Amino acid sequence: MKTLDLTMALVVGGLFSTGVYLLLQRSLMRALLGFILLGHGANLLLLVVGGPPAAPPIVAEGESPDPQVYADPLPQAMALTAIVITFGVTTFLLALAYRSWLLSGHDETQDDVEDRRIGTAAERADVEPAPAARPDTPEREEDGG
Repeated sequence: MKTLDLTMALVVGGLFSTGVYLLLQRSLMRALLGFILLGHGANLLLLVVGGPPAAPPIVAEGESPDPQVYADPLPQAMALTAIVITFGVTTFLLALAYRSWLLSGHDETQDDVEDRRIGTAAERADVEPAPAARPDTPEREEDGG
């Protein structure tokens, strides 16, 4: 492995690890910064695996496609697509953080009480058998009204 490849691997690894750490925070701005770092890490990774720098991606007419001379254009196209997707999601997260700031005065994600209630009900259903399935449970009388 060349020195440049090791340096780029360390940079990509640092961007990914920092991005994931920030993405797991409760603050929407930290999550936004984490997503941006992940996007840059993905773009660098795509460019590193794309081939040698300064190599032309398109084979000229009449020349043979030698992989040592030409770069693969697919990683460059994927990096361009990743840039567009990252920009769109970044804009959405920024608008979400701004809206949260306007409504609540802060950008921290709160616990969802309804989600917690549904989660505990599902956990109880997995552990306890249904009341009709238990033989020792008395049957409920239905009201007429």
